[in-house]
Amino acid sequence: MRTRTLGRTGLTVSVLGLGCGAVGGLMVRGSAADQERVVARALEAGVSYFDTAPSYGDGQSETNLGRVLARLRPALILGTKVRLAPEDKSGIARAVTAAMEASLRRLGREQVDLYQLHNPITRAGAGGDLTPRMVLEEVVPAFQALRAQGKTRFTGITAVGETEALHEVVASGAFDTAQVAHNLLNPSVAGPMPSGLPGQDYGNLLARMAEQGMGAIGIRVLAGGALSGATERHPIASPPPEPIGSAHSYETDRANAGRFRALVQEGHAGSLVEAAMRFATGNPGIATTLIGIATVEEFDLAAAAVAKGNLPDAAFARIRELQS
Repeated sequence: MRTRTLGRTGLTVSVLGLGCGAVGGLMVRGSAADQERVVARALEAGVSYFDTAPSYGDGQSETNLGRVLARLRPALILGTKVRLAPEDKSGIARAVTAAMEASLRRLGREQVDLYQLHNPITRAGAGGDLTPRMVLEEVVPAFQALRAQGKTRFTGITAVGETEALHEVVASGAFDTAQVAHNLLNPSVAGPMPSGLPGQDYGNLLARMAEQGMGAIGIRVLAGGALSGATERHPIASPPPEPIGSAHSYETDRANAGRFRALVQEGHAGSLVEAAMRFATGNPGIATTLIGIATVEEFDLAAAAVAKGNLPDAAFARIRELQS
């Protein structure tokens, strides 16, 4: 599998990473046998980056992944996250430290490679959101302390929230990586927002990240399933998730995804999943793109798509037409 460097971390990561979240659901609600099978299959395919979080199944993803890693004992790059509750704002450093300790216990490890803030970042910081000031003045020192203690090697954010607030945090240079929503329905982290699609304009956030040497991790490659081409969700998958960066509803995302079937009909890709995967992993500014899955077979399809390499220039030109 192709690899890229994850920004200034210097870590070499596979262009396809395994997302162990609750949307696909395998590492949360799947059988223990299938969980071990998919991790083994991913490692065999050359996947080196695995991503989890305590909010995935209330700790189940970390627990299940930790169990599998204890059995397989592979060499890999592991990232997890912390999502602060509204009541944690009165003691952010304490809450971050406690969350890290709990994650390490569930994972059965003394250190993770990447620890990421999972909260939306907004100007108002209402509810579970954090303001840029909270992030820079309270979260960053807490993360630095964990790094000094050897609990994590690098730190990052999930780039969700308001565009201006995200740009401010990125411009600070305080984090090594960011997870960015990048797919056929919204590629604006990498360039102009398409005029023919609804969604949040991220203002070419990748360019700002590159200025700081930050590594990019792609998320929502299939827009929570809207770009899968399937109308039914697998029994262990989550209900249709709230979109990130695209339309205001999953159903609208699924309707807009229909326009990209032309890529299959015109011979640019063998399936909508293939088109979506090859579009996302074709961006050299994104080091690794996460795929969330419900079955081992879904992983195999994604890996096979990525193995075909980048889409041809003609396909990218057609995509721009379809996005308009």
